[in-house]
Amino acid sequence: MSLRPEFNVGQRIRLLRERQGLSLRALAERCGLSTTAISQIERGDNSPTVSSLHQLAIALGVSITDLFQDEHHAAMLIRPAERLRAEAGGVLMENLGLGLPYQQLEPFLVTLAPGAGNADQPVSHAGEEFVHCLEGAFDYCVADRLFSLEPGDSLLFEAVRPHYFHNPTDKPARFLLIFQAGGSGTLARRLHAETAHEAG
Repeated sequence: MSLRPEFNVGQRIRLLRERQGLSLRALAERCGLSTTAISQIERGDNSPTVSSLHQLAIALGVSITDLFQDEHHAAMLIRPAERLRAEAGGVLMENLGLGLPYQQLEPFLVTLAPGAGNADQPVSHAGEEFVHCLEGAFDYCVADRLFSLEPGDSLLFEAVRPHYFHNPTDKPARFLLIFQAGGSGTLARRLHAETAHEAG
């Protein structure tokens, strides 16, 4: 995982966990990850995957962007060099905007290496999702329906439907990914409330 030098996503996860009085075991039961995996992430010994970040954010009742920040601001300007970045399994996610107190949009620039994706771990969550292909080509599967996107193509769908992305080509692909949580809070907070079985 590559973040700003002064920021450690593992430390942020541990802080959020401890603020809620959760043990490693309790958080593991909520998110479905093992206590060992969470401990390694918190210590910075292991980089969380995209799916792991989803699961941890849901279990902690926060948005994914909350895992990458320490405080809220009324307005934020993020320069390219200041983007928070997370990379695992050939998937690079760059956060394009974060910091609003009641943020409902979560924008990311995603780069997929050839063959990379999260097809082995489909995700679903409340709200809506917007995808816009910038470079290369990749597949996005929504509720067992496969969409092949090329530069200029956009995809909009209800994110409660299981979905995943995959780059089946031999060239990198880049796309804009925006989560929209609707009127009742950020994506992860809504998902935390609506999927009690995942949140324990």
